[in-house]
Amino acid sequence: MDFGKWKYEAAVKARESRKNQTTTTLKEVRFRLKIDDHDYETKVSRARGFLSAGDKVKAMIQFRGREQQRPEMGVRLLQRFAEDVGDLGSVESSPRQDGRHMVMVVGPLKTKAEVKKQEAAEAAAEAAEAEPKGTPSKRARKNQERVSTEKKDVKPLSNSMADYLPDELKNL
Repeated sequence: MDFGKWKYEAAVKARESRKNQTTTTLKEVRFRLKIDDHDYETKVSRARGFLSAGDKVKAMIQFRGREQQRPEMGVRLLQRFAEDVGDLGSVESSPRQDGRHMVMVVGPLKTKAEVKKQEAAEAAAEAAEAEPKGTPSKRARKNQERVSTEKKDVKPLSNSMADYLPDELKNL
């Protein structure tokens, strides 16, 4: 095997491994300590979407003024958040205070690659379900429409105009 062939095969192998590789990104959801119920539900639904897509979620609470003296309220809010997204993710780092912010990281239960495979399988099943079993595929229909080119069906070519005249006119 020559060097060029080896180099080409190595490049193809690297391209294939990159195609199957997925990176998990860290998405951030920010709260305030005095968050309303509807706003909280909106933030939780965003986080659930991130987790179902296979991304990690960083939940951050911002404290202002006297709120910094009550970190236990922030811990309670983050624990409530962890319970609400518990079916899609698990807590990777427990709540910790970092200056004016309290941070907790929630990781997905399914990796991005597993989510991608599951979506592809669902799409394939949906496509198979949409097309009834009795109908031929697009390729099979095209093959049926093609004109036959077998020898028995083909007439020989001729340069004479007489060959194209009807039989009654040929005998005149």
